[in-house]
Amino acid sequence: MEAVIRYLKKVDPKALKTAIEAYRCFEPYGKSVEDYARATAFVPESCEDEVIDMLIELHKANQYKSDGLTSREAYFNAEQNAIVAKNAELYYRKMIQGGTATWNIRDTHMMDTLIRLMEFHGKQAKSIVWAHNTHIGDAKYTDMAEAKMVNIGQLVREHAGDKNAALLGFGTHSGTVIAAKEWGEKMERMHIPPAVNGSWDAMIHEFSKGKNRLLLFGDNAEESITRKLPAEETRNKRRGQRAIGVVYNPEYERFGNYVPTLLTRRYDAFLYIDKTHALHPLHMQEVKEDEDLPETFPTGL
Repeated sequence: MEAVIRYLKKVDPKALKTAIEAYRCFEPYGKSVEDYARATAFVPESCEDEVIDMLIELHKANQYKSDGLTSREAYFNAEQNAIVAKNAELYYRKMIQGGTATWNIRDTHMMDTLIRLMEFHGKQAKSIVWAHNTHIGDAKYTDMAEAKMVNIGQLVREHAGDKNAALLGFGTHSGTVIAAKEWGEKMERMHIPPAVNGSWDAMIHEFSKGKNRLLLFGDNAEESITRKLPAEETRNKRRGQRAIGVVYNPEYERFGNYVPTLLTRRYDAFLYIDKTHALHPLHMQEVKEDEDLPETFPTGL
């Protein structure tokens, strides 16, 4: 919202009022999204109208898009910030209710943003999206489908078509990883236990004899696990595929870190690293508790 205010100050001061009103609507909650979510759960009031009005005012200013590339980019950035504010308000308002709504809001926002970027850069544009397997791999071929969850991999395929999208998954058998045991806790280097028996990760480990592999799926694949595995019923069976996130506890991973997956349909290709090594985090400058984190934290770029 601060970015939108800065933009409107430059190009359309008359429209500034609605952005300031949206900003003020959130002020009673400070920067605590949890407080906002709890408040809207018990009081039939929210900042929904204010953030929508802010976006409408920006749309009224869309003549600035045609004033050259710099102006187009400035407008695009301001509009994207307004959309983020609108979708974030909805996300945190729904968060308190639980269920799958917030997941779908988030991944639909990702997809809408990708479409906006592709349209902005033109018909010849290509995109690379880097995200966790649970976002990239097509949700239709996991147990996410039963929970009525969608993700960006599924939405990209549906929007662009199979021939214009390639979904690449990652997996490992063992090694180390950087993660935290709880939200907000410090990151640490953790050991990844060997993949559980019966999982895709364990099966590929055995099939690959401990070597790294790039598995390509589909009729034209030169090397495909569908050709190497013994029986059709084995190939087309849903098996657990490990998912290590920001929060991770190796001791309990067998109870919640494996996503039932039809691997050859969830991805177009699968990059398997038999023994992975944890990232080496860049040096991070300490930030005082009362300071705002920069947008690019922790990269500082």
